[in-house]
Amino acid sequence: MRIKNVTMLCLAMMLVACGQQTKQNETSMEFTDQVKEAFANNGCIALDSLQWTRKPKAFEVKSDTIIITTTPKTDLWQRTYYHFQNDNAPVLQMKTREKFFSFVVKTDFTESHHRFDQCGVVMYLDSENWLKGSVEYENDEYQHLGSVVTNKGYSDWATQAIPADVKTMWYRFSRREDDYCIECSTDGVTFSQMRICHMYAGADEISFGVYACSPEESSFTAKFTDMKITECAWKAHDGQQPDK
Repeated sequence: MRIKNVTMLCLAMMLVACGQQTKQNETSMEFTDQVKEAFANNGCIALDSLQWTRKPKAFEVKSDTIIITTTPKTDLWQRTYYHFQNDNAPVLQMKTREKFFSFVVKTDFTESHHRFDQCGVVMYLDSENWLKGSVEYENDEYQHLGSVVTNKGYSDWATQAIPADVKTMWYRFSRREDDYCIECSTDGVTFSQMRICHMYAGADEISFGVYACSPEESSFTAKFTDMKITECAWKAHDGQQPDK
């Protein structure tokens, strides 16, 4: 009887071990490095393979265009100055472990019309670690071109005022290991640096893509086009050498 029980216990342990191994294999198979896939496809991104972190009520994903209609009271912010935590903006992203690349996207926010309406580029790792670059509507005279970096649950916001009649903006998001750069352009050719930052949680696998939201009582439709992956356009620093 004791031998039978021991045999049954061994079989049960083997089944559990096999199940765990299968689960690990499934997890491994589920991960697709979408940057590497894009590199193999001349920089073209398979938009239908991107994943929603939060899905908006109204959206459309075509072969070359993403359209998001925002819902009122949606936003991304953590704690700093305002002392609130907003974490409900729709985010559509791809995954990668690639350490050196750039992601380019054109945003069209012609319909933005209410304070803080926004859309842009994002790297959302979790609720307390993310960054974004966007144009936020302010009024009929000006709007804010800016970036937010959130590390370990605290956001900062760097902005500059631009004319209200600017209705499209290109962004280039670049990665060099666990450091990141966001640039912007009005023509998709000449880019200007907005932000260089370090992400404590961004050393290995990351998710990045696009987002749109309306923090107040508003809704608008944002359009994202001309998306591509390129070799890292943020070149290695050629000035002062690192400390040894």
